[in-house]
Amino acid sequence: MYEPLIQYIRNHSTSPLTDESIEAITKLFVPKKIRKKQYLLQEGEVCKYSAFIVKGAMRQYTVDNKGVEHIVHLTIENWWTLDRESWVMLTPSNYYIDAWENTELLLITRADAVSLVNQCPAFNEMIRLLDERNNIATQKRLTSSISFSAEKRYADFVNCHPDFLQRFPQHLIASYLGITKDTLSRVRKQYQKR
Repeated sequence: MYEPLIQYIRNHSTSPLTDESIEAITKLFVPKKIRKKQYLLQEGEVCKYSAFIVKGAMRQYTVDNKGVEHIVHLTIENWWTLDRESWVMLTPSNYYIDAWENTELLLITRADAVSLVNQCPAFNEMIRLLDERNNIATQKRLTSSISFSAEKRYADFVNCHPDFLQRFPQHLIASYLGITKDTLSRVRKQYQKR
C-alpha cells in the first residue's frame, strides 16, 4: 500500500529516498480505508490528518445555509486531501471531506509530518514543492473564478483534469466550476462541437 506514496515522493524530489526514510514513512503514515460517502472530516472538527489517496476519489466542500453544497476540491489517486488551514492552525474546519468512491488512504498527523520533514530531505523537498504548486493552483483558480467565462473555466478544467470527467458526475463538476448544471450542460455541448 505504501509503494504509490514512496513513488510519489521520489517523483517530486531530487533528494534520494534512503532505506531509513522509507522505514520512517511506513512507520508514520497510517493506512485507512473509507467507504463511499464516509467522512474523513466534517465541518466543526479539527483536521487531524493529511491524507494521501492510494486508491479512490474524494471531494471537499462546504454547505451553505440553504443546504447547497459548494465543491472546493476534487481529488483522486496520487493526490493529497486535507483542510490545510485547520491542519496547520488547529482550528475547527469549515469543510467536509468525504469519499466519492471507496477509498484507500495513508494518513499522517501534523506532528508526524513535521518530524518526517526534519528527518527526510526527500519528504521535505516534496512538501515545499506541494506548497508552491498549491499556491499557484489557488491563485489560478481565484483568477479563473473572477475573470473567466464558464466556457473558459470548463475548457481549462478539461485540459488540467481530464481524468476527473470519468470519475465525478456533472453536478459536482458544475459546483467546482461555480456554475449551474444547466450552464455546464450548455458549455459542454459547445465545447464538444469544437
